[in-house]
Amino acid sequence: MAKKDILDLVTPWMIKDGPDGDVVLSSRIRLARNLKDQPFPWHASLETREKVRTKIKKAINPEEFDFLSLEDISSLERENMMESHLLSPQIIADPAGRGVAISKDRLSSIMVNEEDHLRIQSIAPGLDLDVAMKKANAIDDQIEKVLDLAFDEKYGYLTAWPTNVGTGIRVSAMVHLPGLALTNNMPRTLNSVNQLGMVVRGIYGEGTEALGNLYQISNQRSLGRSEEEFLKDLATVATHVIGEERKIRNIVIEKNRAFLEDKVHRSLGTLKEARLIGTNEALALLSDVRLGIDLGLISDAIKPTVQALMQIIRPAHLQKYLGNNLDPEMRDYYRATVIREELAKE
Repeated sequence: MAKKDILDLVTPWMIKDGPDGDVVLSSRIRLARNLKDQPFPWHASLETREKVRTKIKKAINPEEFDFLSLEDISSLERENMMESHLLSPQIIADPAGRGVAISKDRLSSIMVNEEDHLRIQSIAPGLDLDVAMKKANAIDDQIEKVLDLAFDEKYGYLTAWPTNVGTGIRVSAMVHLPGLALTNNMPRTLNSVNQLGMVVRGIYGEGTEALGNLYQISNQRSLGRSEEEFLKDLATVATHVIGEERKIRNIVIEKNRAFLEDKVHRSLGTLKEARLIGTNEALALLSDVRLGIDLGLISDAIKPTVQALMQIIRPAHLQKYLGNNLDPEMRDYYRATVIREELAKE
């Protein structure tokens, strides 16, 4: 087994606690931008995408970002970046003529030629939308000094999807909701979020499933309101969801503490002893353990390790960590081994 510190290998926001970090793992701001007088990426030829990529690369500060052409890196590395939320599932499906710029601190990235020419995103630990917004705006301002972007005085920024026209902003929070899931209250909460004008998506965004009780809450449109109003709306909805999750957790621990203690310790025991384990099962058990930590049922000394494991045991991360391409059955074996070894250190 490779001997590496997993805390050094995962996305920084995954192991750092920010505001309301017991429920909110991260806040993300994404800005969609396009170059003026250029076809949108999905309607552009490979030659055009390559020209656009070159133009954007020249506009990005190399002292702050590392730029990669996606066809020049392995599919495993692309999947690893997707699991780290630096790339989307859509862009890794067809890497030709596409690229990504990743900030030195790995908290910001710029996807090039995804659905739009530029997808600027910044992430902050916990519910900290202002910090993420400040970083995203700084990147946007720097790029707009160099590139002529598609902008209409009436409609705002022009984008490939009508739902992104206007500010081009997508404000989101990644939340951990084991209490609502355990008590079957997710449908009610999802309905209330939708009524407030937001949408709940899976772990990697639109069209993906929720793994480890992790969900993304985000705005559905970007036209007709200011960026500040969208931030305020998301903060309001996130605060509501945080309150619901905490309320359910408290109810369960007050009314059925023995059940909850048994559940989280059984999950920890399974993780410490399993010899084969799949991604979904591992994430579900790690979600239980994290819940136990947040409620004081399990020592918080293992929290950084548990949070790191929630990322490092995903397929691409696991294979990069081990330095080998593995078939699914072998991944289940080594995933269990890595989890056992890391938890045994605590």
